[in-house]
Amino acid sequence: MTINRRSFLGTAVSGAALAASGGLFSSFRSESHSGRRHTKLKISCQEGVAPGKDLIEKLDFMESLGIVGLEVWGGGLEKRVTEIQKALQNRNITMSAICAGFEGWLISDDPAIQKKCMDSMKIIIGAAGELGSTGVIFVPSFNHQKSLPDKEARELLIGQMKELGDYALQNKTRILLEPLNREECYFCRQVADGASIVRDVKSEGAAVMGDFWHMTWEETNDRAAFLSAGDYLHHVHIASRKRRKMPGEDGEADNYTNGFRGLKEINYQDFVSFECGSVGDSKITLPAAVKLMNEQWKKA
Repeated sequence: MTINRRSFLGTAVSGAALAASGGLFSSFRSESHSGRRHTKLKISCQEGVAPGKDLIEKLDFMESLGIVGLEVWGGGLEKRVTEIQKALQNRNITMSAICAGFEGWLISDDPAIQKKCMDSMKIIIGAAGELGSTGVIFVPSFNHQKSLPDKEARELLIGQMKELGDYALQNKTRILLEPLNREECYFCRQVADGASIVRDVKSEGAAVMGDFWHMTWEETNDRAAFLSAGDYLHHVHIASRKRRKMPGEDGEADNYTNGFRGLKEINYQDFVSFECGSVGDSKITLPAAVKLMNEQWKKA
């Protein structure tokens, strides 16, 4: 499959996809499709993507670009809560998502690994709640991790996500199921797959996210993917569409307008966060990527 197969046309979405966009959400979530809230592009950046020798320098640079969200790694997060809270004081930047950092994997064929993952995720969820994070990103398993057959895995995962989602809700945050491309994971590869799992979990603390990089290889239409998730969607990752570098570094391939249109249509209120490398100097490529995103958001 080559990048040339990607279509960014805003084709009509079926009634079935639109019907899937309902959700079960509490007051700390955004209002649904009332049309009374303006959908803004809220750009976030992972800590490791922004240039700077420490968190303060990184936040200064991000803030100068109008970036309003910070995404950090979940491993050891409970030890960094005070540091991050102090760094965010008096800034126009808040926590977006927490990226993984847990031990083990949820749908392992070994109950001991399952328990290790559940326990470590709860520690991260607690810290995420203290920081006011939009949610903790997780992947049920990667291709190299020995897991249960798909049917058994799905049934197990729904129960695990119910427990973790309810725990996250108590901590005023969420868990965010991330679909990946087939090179990394075969269990859950499309946004609609993730949304259907979240629907069956029936926990207001469980949600799905989208990642433009993975969507490049797995989705036929970005807009339709986001519409299929609707109110279940609460985080988005962005990267260039050929090499997973800074948006714009892959030229014309880096077109997100169709997906941004879908986010506007579902009245998306959460973050679009950089998860990428950079071929060039990030002090130059990151501002250019922010400019590109704002231009395409306006066009959408």
